[in-house]
Amino acid sequence: MRNLSNNQVLLEEYIDQEFKENESYNNIDQFFEFFVAGQVLKNYDLSDEEIESGIIGASLDGGCDGIYIFVNGILINKDDYESSTLPKDIKIDMFILQAKNSTSFNEDVIMKWKTTSDNLLQMSNSISDFIGRYNEDVLTSFQLFRDLYIKAIRKDLKLSINYLYISKGIDIHQNVSLQAKELEKNVKKLFPNPNSNVIVKFIGADMLMELISTPKKRKYNLPLIENPITVGSGKDYIALVNLVEYYKFIIDENGFIVKNIFESNVRDYQGNTNVNNEIHETLVNETLEDFWWLNNGITILASEVIPITAKMLVITDPEIVNGLQTSTEIYNYFSCNPNRINSEKRNVLVRIIVPETEESRDKIILATNSQTTIPKSSLRATDTIHRQIEMFFKSRGLYYDRRKNYYKNQGKKSSDIISISFLAQCLIAILLQMPDYARARPSTLLTDDEYYKKLYIDNNNLTVFYNIAVIGKQVEKCLKLLTEYSKVERGDILFYVMYKVVSDVIGKKIISANDIKDLDTSLIDYELIKQTASDIYKIYKELGGNSRVAKGVDLINHLKQPTDK
Repeated sequence: MRNLSNNQVLLEEYIDQEFKENESYNNIDQFFEFFVAGQVLKNYDLSDEEIESGIIGASLDGGCDGIYIFVNGILINKDDYESSTLPKDIKIDMFILQAKNSTSFNEDVIMKWKTTSDNLLQMSNSISDFIGRYNEDVLTSFQLFRDLYIKAIRKDLKLSINYLYISKGIDIHQNVSLQAKELEKNVKKLFPNPNSNVIVKFIGADMLMELISTPKKRKYNLPLIENPITVGSGKDYIALVNLVEYYKFIIDENGFIVKNIFESNVRDYQGNTNVNNEIHETLVNETLEDFWWLNNGITILASEVIPITAKMLVITDPEIVNGLQTSTEIYNYFSCNPNRINSEKRNVLVRIIVPETEESRDKIILATNSQTTIPKSSLRATDTIHRQIEMFFKSRGLYYDRRKNYYKNQGKKSSDIISISFLAQCLIAILLQMPDYARARPSTLLTDDEYYKKLYIDNNNLTVFYNIAVIGKQVEKCLKLLTEYSKVERGDILFYVMYKVVSDVIGKKIISANDIKDLDTSLIDYELIKQTASDIYKIYKELGGNSRVAKGVDLINHLKQPTDK
């Protein structure tokens, strides 16, 4: 009998219970990788889809079970990141994870990392030279990192490469620690910039239990300069807040910006724009004018606001729906100029609103974000049709994640949650018969007005959305259980399988909304999905068997060919 610590025993029991409740994994070691990735990256508030996107295939991973790359706190991937969005001040964080469902830390993991890093982080080496030695996910992730680093080299760049070795272990042998120090030293030589940081971190049972036991913060204190103005029924407030106090309001205990309180803000930080440059100059060059005289201020939505003193509000579930640009510039300013914190006298105007209904909440988001020229597509989640989809799904046990992680934070199972982007991909694949487009452009599906009109305006039958969501989740679940395919291969054929099973059941190559409305989704069962996946995989491999095939037109053209009778 192993002599385990209390935390090791509790951790094993906790993970075992989570695994048994999760319907997406039939292998506890694979579930362990997914689970601990979510815990160690908890500050980034990733959705389950985002966590899974960084998990690497089992074979030829070079010691990398997961790779996640963030630019200024935003997770990116090769499909949806464009160099034109790089801000003036850029911080790249790369996390390389190895998760072992064991009670020890092994030296072999560090040795693999040494070899992989020397091969793939050395800029003079071509990534293509290592095809066959590492799987496609690994090569793609390192190529993305290198492309980003090169494009940002002339900017004010800060780099952090983090190797996280996660297990249920407690003690770390001296030889393992020495190997880790050598790895840090070797990689640091490849990026000698003084703003570059390389760290190997061991995360064992004690730290994992601490992460698991740390609840998401819901209540935030906001000190005010003077008594706030009470508006309407007395639940809404307008107040002046010192810039330093607002800076403290939006950072965590480690000094990082709290990303999740900005989730409802539909505009990403725009980086080096005229507006942000003006905000930056206003902060840097102090004048006789107060900051709030020159800035529109911040709008915060909340579920509850309680004044605990005349100059202190406790805000529950704050959501900053307008003021992301201002907030980010304030964060950057004090992060780069900590010497200004004790002497700052300027203030920012803050509005705190408690919406009565979801419809009211969406109207506020739409109104406060229409003051700046932004694409209408960025506001799509506030459209009436998406509220209707959410309500319709919820009454049937499926949760439409119109607000990122809203249902995950309520404890709903990931198998019952469907994101806006995933539903859009399913709609594109089935209703427009374009699984290639769904696979290739996951982040831009809602930005195309023509496709958006076809999918959400012309087609407004809620049963159609629901049936497609059920089919999408069922196919996704079944493919995860088919261990003969790698993670990359599952992702490549996923939307093709969705299209083909529906096409086969209804007996038509061109699928209409009416076909879906009347479809008995129970006909699309495990055996049909398994056989369809096998058929599509064979064609996929014959065409080349890589992501280029999945994003091209050859595979879908083959599936649309008439079937000989």
